[in-house]
Amino acid sequence: MERESATTYEPKRNGEIRVFESPDEISTDLAEYISQISEISVKERGYFAIALSGGPLVSFLGKLCEAPYNKTLDWSKWYIFWSDERAVSKNHAESNYKLIKEGFLTKVPIINGHVYSINDNATVEDAATDYEFVIRQLVKVRTIGVSESTDCPKFDLILLDMGSDGHVASLFPNHPTLELKDDWITYITDSPQPPPERITFTLPVINSASNIAIVATGDDKAKAVRLVVSDGTEGPDAPVSLPARMVHPTDGKLVWFLDKAAAASLEASNGDASSYEHHEY
Repeated sequence: MERESATTYEPKRNGEIRVFESPDEISTDLAEYISQISEISVKERGYFAIALSGGPLVSFLGKLCEAPYNKTLDWSKWYIFWSDERAVSKNHAESNYKLIKEGFLTKVPIINGHVYSINDNATVEDAATDYEFVIRQLVKVRTIGVSESTDCPKFDLILLDMGSDGHVASLFPNHPTLELKDDWITYITDSPQPPPERITFTLPVINSASNIAIVATGDDKAKAVRLVVSDGTEGPDAPVSLPARMVHPTDGKLVWFLDKAAAASLEASNGDASSYEHHEY
């Protein structure tokens, strides 16, 4: 079933690209990927701390709600966080919490007290401060691990969706938040996409995770995918500060989950992503 289309691998990037024929195949493989990380984390640490994001990502979590995973995973050890959130009420159509709750959390037996959503009753600045405080308390008791390299929280898995502009979480191209080094959580009031006020993990937190997965599907993502994973893009298309290109796990592993459409420019450029393992399914 699996065939390698490129075999060059550069350990320092510690990255892998998986390309699938259909969204359903992405969901199937993503479920197994998350399941394996969950089992390893629970065995090694006694917890599984996962951070999710919004957008279309929730549509790829459906297989986890079905057999065998809904019965075999130790859901009591799962702790849910959000890598970013829009500053809207929890019942608002644009709330990432609402998306994940309705599309995933209500379908699996995760303990309510293990779901750490962002305060929707505070100002965006206070909500960011509150969320960082909560995460710091959980790092102290090691519900969330800690990176020995960065002293940042070391989430077992951060699951991200990439936008067509190359943004991840609520980190947008050329935005000052990309330069933050000490903050774990920050906020923005000028998102280029509505709504303007958002809370987001910073790059140091994302890059400190044990595992990072980025999902990108559709032909509107193809150019961004090529710019983000290519080794030597030059000229007018050269990436300036694409957030997804700045995702480099410090001590972890990065896996891309792409459909054929999103990977189309990679195949055309043939080899730009040579420092990643590349698998087609």
